[in-house]
Amino acid sequence: MKLFANILSEGVSSFFLHVLAMILMLGDHLWATLLPHLSILTWLGRIAFPIFAFLIVEGYFHTHDFRKYLLRLFIFALISEVPFNLITGGGIFYPFHQNVLFTFILGLLAIRFLDNCRQKGNIYLYILSCILISVLSLLIGTILMVDYFGVGVLLVVVFYIFHKPSWYNRLFTFAITFYLFVEILGGYYYPINIFGLEIELYEQAFGLLAFIPIWLYKGRQGYHEKWFQWFCYGFYPGHLLIIYLIWQLLI
Repeated sequence: MKLFANILSEGVSSFFLHVLAMILMLGDHLWATLLPHLSILTWLGRIAFPIFAFLIVEGYFHTHDFRKYLLRLFIFALISEVPFNLITGGGIFYPFHQNVLFTFILGLLAIRFLDNCRQKGNIYLYILSCILISVLSLLIGTILMVDYFGVGVLLVVVFYIFHKPSWYNRLFTFAITFYLFVEILGGYYYPINIFGLEIELYEQAFGLLAFIPIWLYKGRQGYHEKWFQWFCYGFYPGHLLIIYLIWQLLI
């Protein structure tokens, strides 16, 4: 009870969100390779992406050097592409699906453009830019076949546009995410019978649970040693490679 009270009063930290998202992502990738019979891993794994998208925007607002932030993501995106291709395409080269770090790179470029427009102080220019960038995010992300396609890039943009913590920004972000995940991504669904009423529960809808820890976040960084920052970058390609090697030994 005391821990729960502290979370409500102080909020969860950025450190907590990073660790939570990495654990959930690991579970999702284990389901896709070694543990395909444990569907709960991919259901919970849907929660990871919105948290990461939110953290990318937080990173943008808190970074001291945007170019270095973008460069680090690009370097690890290139490194991650090899193990990602091995898992998704069965070979080192697989051009039909790019890893999620490229999704976040496109998202960062989009919000950088929007931020420059916002700083000009012209509200009409900013609104027009938001509409234009939202459309381009969907198109470019889908054409380049990055992870989560254009929806993933657009979600980063949505978290930027509605970044200020208010009830209406939270409502808009949740509603847009619901539409993106359920209506556009859709994916697998599970029929559930509740008192004779059959409803369809879409797998991507589990991603909406990400808003619980996101809304509990109040800007607190928490543990932030330098080694942990690099661990977060290296975790993505590292765990993909380890999973792939174990997977190959078992098949």
